[in-house]
Amino acid sequence: MNSSDQLYDGATVVITHRVRDGAQTSYNEWLNEIGPLCRVAPGHLDWQIIRPVAGLTTSYTVIIGFDTPDHLRQWMGSSERRRLIDKVRPLLVEDDDYTIHSGLDFLFMPKGAKAKVPVRWKQFLVTWSAIYPLSLGVPLIVVPAIGAVGLPGSRWLTGLLVTGTIVGLMVYAVMPHYTKFVRRWLFR
Repeated sequence: MNSSDQLYDGATVVITHRVRDGAQTSYNEWLNEIGPLCRVAPGHLDWQIIRPVAGLTTSYTVIIGFDTPDHLRQWMGSSERRRLIDKVRPLLVEDDDYTIHSGLDFLFMPKGAKAKVPVRWKQFLVTWSAIYPLSLGVPLIVVPAIGAVGLPGSRWLTGLLVTGTIVGLMVYAVMPHYTKFVRRWLFR
């Protein structure tokens, strides 16, 4: 098997930082320093920040995707990251806290869980049961919207917008609530 035939699972790290009161500006400056270094690391795919809600939370969640678990481990253990974690520690209430997941396992992690991940066949059934209704309903909204804004109705553009909408809904709206709903069965 040559290198182009190999399959990669991908890997995601979910980092949670609780920032001290009054240190948010310094922490955001730190994010602007570490972000570009992470984005040029070998295998980097995605970087998302979920910022705290003013007056309600103090936690930042950073979700970083890499193409392989090895590339993710290389970044997490890199001298650049270690140096910048040492720099940010005084701004944090607790030490650098993160969990590493393969593929999309992080979608199935209940808040606060560190290691328990449901078996793959249950992940498959839950994901399928969530995507199926979205794949039927989203095109009914997106296709007319494409026409309404005057975009050309190409198969590629429609597919791009429909799948992007479905994935966005899955990650940000459906799965966080759906996994809570089915968690007793999912983690049994």
